[in-house]
Amino acid sequence: MKRWLPKSIFIRSLLIVLVPIVILQIVLAIVFYERHWENVTRYLTSAVAGEINALIWTYTNRDIDEALVFGNSFFQFSSRFLPGDRLPGHVLAKRPTRVERHLDHALGGALSMPFAIDTARSSHTTVSIELPEGLLVITIPKKRMESRTTDLFIYWMLGTSLALTLIAAYFVRQQIRPINRLAKAAEQFGRGIIDVSFRPSGAAEVRRAAHAFLAMRERIRRQIQQRTIMLASVSHDLRSPLTRMKLELAFIGDTEEVANLKRDIEEMERMIDVYLAFARGQGEEASGAFNLAAVIQEVASEASSSVEVRVREPLPFTGRQGAMKRCLTNVVDNACRYGHRTVLEGRSADRSIIITLDDDGPGIPEASRQEAFQPFVRLESSRDPNLGGGGLGLTIASDVVRGHGGDIILASSPLGGLRVQITLPNN
Repeated sequence: MKRWLPKSIFIRSLLIVLVPIVILQIVLAIVFYERHWENVTRYLTSAVAGEINALIWTYTNRDIDEALVFGNSFFQFSSRFLPGDRLPGHVLAKRPTRVERHLDHALGGALSMPFAIDTARSSHTTVSIELPEGLLVITIPKKRMESRTTDLFIYWMLGTSLALTLIAAYFVRQQIRPINRLAKAAEQFGRGIIDVSFRPSGAAEVRRAAHAFLAMRERIRRQIQQRTIMLASVSHDLRSPLTRMKLELAFIGDTEEVANLKRDIEEMERMIDVYLAFARGQGEEASGAFNLAAVIQEVASEASSSVEVRVREPLPFTGRQGAMKRCLTNVVDNACRYGHRTVLEGRSADRSIIITLDDDGPGIPEASRQEAFQPFVRLESSRDPNLGGGGLGLTIASDVVRGHGGDIILASSPLGGLRVQITLPNN
């Protein structure tokens, strides 16, 4: 049952309104047909049968010419008398219509002589009555035996149904519009774009959800801002004592112990640089439109080793240009650090932008690829242990990509190393 339900809340809401209306119209049509339509048709055919009976009475008590004039003038009949003719028998159509069925029943109760009903023509019905002197043929317009309000009732019913459908569709769309605006604002926030023009509107429940979203958005923004400030402050404060330690070691001399301490200080400085990069990656950079292909070319030109770029078309994108550059720089630096050949490709596909980075390094085992996105996690057992970073390169890249509504995955490269594939919405 769920497979056949429409996915759109607009269609579902419209069905909630339309299904009862359609069922009601069907029930009304059935009741109208079975009751009103049948009764009116029966009354009309009974009246016609009575008029035919009066016409025969006039013929019996007066003469045939007076009866014919009487029928044509007062009953809207077209009558003629065929002297000496006889009926082959009482013949009724094999599949009579509703009017013909009621007329046959009414004439059978009103007349004592044989008769036949001919319905070959669509505009009128011919009734042939066998009299002692001949055959009386009466042509009756079918509109005299059909209710003129029947078609009008059907048209009014269909017209009101259509009008109610249009009115319901308009009001349902008005109720759905605030939900669509809320969904759009949430989607943009998920991509790092804050829609300052969004205001709660619509029904009370939708307004409550919108206010809850705005409160959640503000809490998340403050939390990210506080974490960014804290990381930047801690990393910056650590530089001062490290700088003093380097100066003090410079005056001590060149001993093995001093060399070991200098290496430790350099490692700590490198880690602090990584933390600062992580903090900058969480900053509140304004979004804007830019050419992602130009950013790819710029990152490749600034890489520590040669990078083969395959971008054959402009890639217009809306987002945080600085964050995207840091993201691509991180993955390109990783590829250059662990491999000798690096290929960076960007292309459009349907409604997405796909950036693929391949290297010929040692790669990452499939079981450890998800772990590579965790902060401060190093997978040097599977790569060169002498080239380890701070464990935040892929974490920053993942945060930036997912902050723009995209996705980043790791796979095996055709070059033998690691493939990093970034998919971004083509907005």
